[in-house]
Amino acid sequence: MTQQVLANSLLRMTQTSFLRPTFIRKQSSIATMKFKTINLTSPKPFVFHVELNRPEKLNSFNHEMFIEFTDCFKALHNDEDCRVVLLSGAGRMFSAGLDLTAAMKMGEVLAEQEDVARRCKIFREKITTYQEAMSAPETCIKPVISLVHNGCIGAGANLITAVDIRYCTEDTYFQVKEVELGMAADIGALQRLPLIIGNASLVNELCLTGRKIGAKESLEAGLVSKVFKDKESMIASGIELAESLAQKSPVAVQMTKRNILYSRDYGVKAGLQHISTYFIDARMCPRRVSDPKADWNQVMLQSEDFMNAAMALATKSPPPTFSKL
Repeated sequence: MTQQVLANSLLRMTQTSFLRPTFIRKQSSIATMKFKTINLTSPKPFVFHVELNRPEKLNSFNHEMFIEFTDCFKALHNDEDCRVVLLSGAGRMFSAGLDLTAAMKMGEVLAEQEDVARRCKIFREKITTYQEAMSAPETCIKPVISLVHNGCIGAGANLITAVDIRYCTEDTYFQVKEVELGMAADIGALQRLPLIIGNASLVNELCLTGRKIGAKESLEAGLVSKVFKDKESMIASGIELAESLAQKSPVAVQMTKRNILYSRDYGVKAGLQHISTYFIDARMCPRRVSDPKADWNQVMLQSEDFMNAAMALATKSPPPTFSKL
């Protein structure tokens, strides 16, 4: 099919479709949310920057930070003014992991209970709450880019396994440190690292010994995709990447993320079926995944985003401005 024929065909499709006019960007609802342990900004249109903001505690996670982190990413997931999320840490390092002072307070709460079943109930509630927080970047439908500098330890190392793209600085080191505390990591690293690195021997070494893995080795192992000289250049590059992603169709970007994760967990055959046979309008119900065997491409290929983008390519026009999702 020639470009002209394709252009004419797409033009007929758009004339019979309910295409939206160029939208006027409204103030995001999440802009009114206030956090004590997180700094939330929007450096570019449709790009939000989540900054861990306990620099005096090296961005270690206490209970409040776990809760706020989950709330923040749930809001970003649902906010149509958000298309891409950056994740970084304020101060000297990305994150020192679990706030041990907060952990000691947890011990005091457990000491009030004599019965093992009641202690286990408290433990389970805490662990599942913290697991939800560490999984928040993954369950958020928007792409999440982590920008790591200096130490990324314990909870921090668990956290970055749940993001989509990982950048770091030359002075970065990652450490699954839980084994040194007499426990197994229980909030994501043991489950996701084997899928990210693909080297069982290295994953076992890191998790069983608790040793640090530096930026160069992390790049070679596939844990990160780029290494930068300093935090400033990394942040600038992260914003540039996020801005580029934000200009693309949110239908295409969000469905790509969803299917990559689904295919990772269920395999190629299920992933192909998942992306090809979903029967719900993507803009009417963009977050529904009730049928594990079906997803978005049947509707995505009928979306205004696809038609407008294809028309622009066929006619060599400037990229279109996509409406919100």
